[in-house]
Amino acid sequence: MEQQTAKRTVLVVDDTPENIDLLKGILSPEYAIKVATNGRLALKLVTLAPKPDLILLDVMMPDMDGYAVCQQLKANEETRSIPVIFITAKGEVEDVAHGFALGAADYITKPISAPIVLARVRTHMSLHDERLHLEDLVRERTRQMETLQAELILQLGRAAEFRDNETSAHTMRMAHFTQALALEAGMNPSQAEMLRLAAMMHDVGKIGIPDDILLKPGKLTAEEFDVMKRHCEIGVKILGDHDMELLRMAREIALTHHEKWSGAGYPRGLKGENIPLIGRISAIADVFDALTSPRPYKKPWSVEDAFDLIRKEAGEHFDPRLAELFLSMEPKLREIQNTFKDAE
Repeated sequence: MEQQTAKRTVLVVDDTPENIDLLKGILSPEYAIKVATNGRLALKLVTLAPKPDLILLDVMMPDMDGYAVCQQLKANEETRSIPVIFITAKGEVEDVAHGFALGAADYITKPISAPIVLARVRTHMSLHDERLHLEDLVRERTRQMETLQAELILQLGRAAEFRDNETSAHTMRMAHFTQALALEAGMNPSQAEMLRLAAMMHDVGKIGIPDDILLKPGKLTAEEFDVMKRHCEIGVKILGDHDMELLRMAREIALTHHEKWSGAGYPRGLKGENIPLIGRISAIADVFDALTSPRPYKKPWSVEDAFDLIRKEAGEHFDPRLAELFLSMEPKLREIQNTFKDAE
C-alpha cells in the first residue's frame, strides 16, 4: 500500500468568517488549513507544530493589521523564511510596495479568484522548497569545506612538529587551552572554535628555522635566539595573505604569541592592549603547556608551579585579566591535559 504524503500547511489569517470559508474551500483539497481570526493569534499559531509552510494574510484587521503581523514574522529568525501572501482589497501601488518592503512574497487583491489563489500558493510553495533545498546544499558544502580546512590546518601544524622537539599533543593541548580561555573571556563559541583551529598553526614558522638551532638540546646563544625569533614572521609568510578569517587569525597568532604585556616580547615589541586579544590568549596557553610538558632539556613542571609563574608574570609577560581567568580554570586545564597526553 502506498504511503500518502502529508499535506503542506497553509495558515489563513482573516477577521471575516466568509473570507476564511472561501479560502478553506479553495485550498483544503490540496493543503492542510490552519485559521487565525486576528494577528495576535496568527503569531501564536506560527510557533506551534506543524509550522505553516505558507501564510495568507489579510491586511485590514482590527487591533493589529496584516502589515504589523508581517513585520513581526520577518523579524523573527524562526518564522522569517515562511512565505507571506497578502490578501486585501487595497490594491494601490503604494500599498503593494509597502507589503513587499516588509518582506511579503506576493499580493492578491479581492474579490478572491480561486484559480489565482491556487496558482500563487503553488508557485510560492515551490519557490520556498527550492530555496530550502539550496540552503541545505550550501550548508552541506560549507560543512565539507570547514572539515577540509580543519584537516589541512592540523597537517600544517604537524609539519612544523616533525622538525621540532615538540609533539602533536602540544599543538592540540595549546589549541584547546586557547579555546577554553577565549570562552572564559567572553568570546562566542563559534569564534572560539575558529581560534582553536588557528592556534594549531602558532609555530608553523619553525619550518624555516635551521636544524642546528631548532633541534639544539641546550640553551641557545643570543645570536641563535635571534634566529629562532624569526619563526613568528616566517609563519606569517607561510600562511600567506588570503583574507579568509581563519587564516587571518592564524597569522595574528603566529606573529604575536611571543609578545609580552610589558612590551619586552618579540618580534614587534607590542605592549598591553596593542597586542591583539588572540595573541594575548595564545601566549598564556603556549607558555603553560611548554612549562608543564617534558622536553629533552627539562622535566615537566607541575601545574602548581606553572600557575605560580603565570601569577608572578601577570602584568609583565601576560595580560593580568586573562592571567586571572586562566588561573581560575584549573579543572578544565587538567581535563585537557588528560585528554591529549604525550605518546609514551
